[in-house]
Amino acid sequence: MLHRCPRLFSALGAAVSALLAVAQQNDIPLNRDIYYDIDRNGAEKSSTMHTGMRPIIQSRADLKNVMGFRPDSSRQYYWITEKLFKEHLIKVKDGGFKLTIDPAFQFELGHDYREGSDYSDNAFMQHNGRGFHIAADLGPTVSFQSSFYENQAVLPGYLFQYSQVYGVVPGQGRIKSFNQRGLDFAWATGNVSWSPRPWINAQLGQGRHFVGNGYRSVLLSDNTTPYPYVKFSTLTNNKRFQYTAIFAKLQLVGEANRLPTGEAGESLFYWKRATFLHLSANIGRLQLGLFEGTMWKNIGANGVLAFNAMQLNPVIGLNTVVNGFNGANTQLLGLDAKYKITDKAFAYGQFALTDPDRNRYAWQLGMQWFDIIRRDLHLLAEFNEATPFAYTKPNARMSWTHDNQPLASPIGTGYTELVVRADYGIKQRFWFQGELSLVKHLYGYAMVEVPGGDIFGPDKQTSITGEERQRLFAGVNASWRMNQMTNMQITLGYSTRDVDPGTIGRDSGYLYIVWHTGLFNRYYDI
Repeated sequence: MLHRCPRLFSALGAAVSALLAVAQQNDIPLNRDIYYDIDRNGAEKSSTMHTGMRPIIQSRADLKNVMGFRPDSSRQYYWITEKLFKEHLIKVKDGGFKLTIDPAFQFELGHDYREGSDYSDNAFMQHNGRGFHIAADLGPTVSFQSSFYENQAVLPGYLFQYSQVYGVVPGQGRIKSFNQRGLDFAWATGNVSWSPRPWINAQLGQGRHFVGNGYRSVLLSDNTTPYPYVKFSTLTNNKRFQYTAIFAKLQLVGEANRLPTGEAGESLFYWKRATFLHLSANIGRLQLGLFEGTMWKNIGANGVLAFNAMQLNPVIGLNTVVNGFNGANTQLLGLDAKYKITDKAFAYGQFALTDPDRNRYAWQLGMQWFDIIRRDLHLLAEFNEATPFAYTKPNARMSWTHDNQPLASPIGTGYTELVVRADYGIKQRFWFQGELSLVKHLYGYAMVEVPGGDIFGPDKQTSITGEERQRLFAGVNASWRMNQMTNMQITLGYSTRDVDPGTIGRDSGYLYIVWHTGLFNRYYDI
């Protein structure tokens, strides 16, 4: 019997960990590497986990063998190696109180072999990002977490051009330039999460959300910088239905979007409130979600408009009935679906309707397949399309955007895209990833020259003129995952970007090595 004790204790430890996880009300960090394990668990036909609205609360997730939550059996003989390879940097536990503090960083060095000769200091690219991540449980019902990142970077030419056009690094923050092409940017996320009963949760914070089960979302994605929000979510006892209401405040950045109010050196940016409502239902193998998004026009020619009580409406569908699609407010109505084919594979899709009268919409179809041939070999294939002028409004500031970035796919509007991604892991320590993204869109860098292909342009035309441009993005990388608690890894990789027809600075051939923690997603495949 003694030889069975280690296995027995390991099983008991896993059971205790699972029970403790029920009391945790923090969100699971919105990172693809972590959700790879979440999605694999959610693919099981017996799973009742709702995966269409992310991030998912820990107490509502199946955390079996999920990175950051699974036990680590590696043997460490020194305190410093325990902290470096196995544990949180700081961990405090006293009764119902639990606190963890970890560094969050991105130390990257690379060279772009194809960006052209527009820049005199293109010998090396670098990213020096430092920050922290704090998470705490204050008993079984209240949790909080916070992250902060301060960055200085010299990025590949196409990302530098993007930052100069829009004033932000994709998904990460408003820039301040230094030297010839250095970028300084910072951003922060955090929330307080309270579940007075298992069936209800309330959050106050700043962050991002993602609707869907794939790589992109045509409804709402984590492509933008964080925004302030209040979120309420309910789950029925049988886990058949989950309902989520998010009330957020969005804005546009740049001097052209400053409000002419006050005498301060930096007046407020143009802002707009948003309501995101999502109803998810488990119907056997099918998980079906209904999504409604509303952007409210809060700033008029004479200043802030009178408060509209409908901005607090939590009933899905009612805002669309009241506002319609052609009013001053912006409406998006959508469906999200996932169908479990086997315990290791599911198909998924989305449909977003932005203007039915003028046939403007977006859609997605994809499939994820886990443990192909062997464990930890994963494949994702996905197709996305948005018609010209989808997500746009006659008032350009009311487009489906935040901080000068699309709220759905980072490609914007007027495009088709094929995405294929593959992951292969060895003993949960070594990972190999590959990506292919092929896009066709209306001619113009970042889709700004042709009406209908510019999500930031006014919706004034119904006819489309111009050419199509094709963009190919491909990348491969190999990683040594040092510590699963923060997804800390050393990665060596290469990515290539080809734009046809294109000009200098839009192509890229980037070789890089990076030591980083992966707690959020970066979308540089734009």
